[in-house]
Amino acid sequence: MLWSELYNLVLDKLPGTSLLTDQRPFIYIDTRKQLLHWIDIDQAGNKTYSVSTASNGLGNRIDSCKTPIGIHCIKQKIGAGEPLGMVFSARQATGRVSNKTDNREEDEITSRILWLDGMEQGFNKGGDHDSSSRYIYIHGTSDEKRIGEPVSAGCIRMKNTDVIDLFDQVVVNDVVIIQ
Repeated sequence: MLWSELYNLVLDKLPGTSLLTDQRPFIYIDTRKQLLHWIDIDQAGNKTYSVSTASNGLGNRIDSCKTPIGIHCIKQKIGAGEPLGMVFSARQATGRVSNKTDNREEDEITSRILWLDGMEQGFNKGGDHDSSSRYIYIHGTSDEKRIGEPVSAGCIRMKNTDVIDLFDQVVVNDVVIIQ
């Protein structure tokens, strides 16, 4: 799919939105291929990263442990300046750094957090389908060995160096499309 088709998808679903008027890059997550694409509007600096989405598949309902689909935006960036592998709990740095890469026992959130907010009322925003109140993030993990496989509890996991790189490229309110 071309970036312009994705751009038009957002405009069609959210008429009058101002999210794309400044031509900011946006994120497209291809759950089928387990890839995250950071798409620069003028195609100058596009990047692709491997990710892990939910082992339970796709879905927007609260308590489903599924990755929500649709149009989102970055609600908050958390963790700027923290060291690689910093472990977060309730969106707060714990002071503990994990150097694990094959940690299947714990679903640790590490390095950086991009907290997502659904943009489609009744689909991924509001009621029992609200991505923000589900605490859906793009985040680092201490289970990097399984990146590329759907193994998360709903969030989008990335390798720690990749999530730091992405974190440094995006701003609050950037669009995130998950399909």
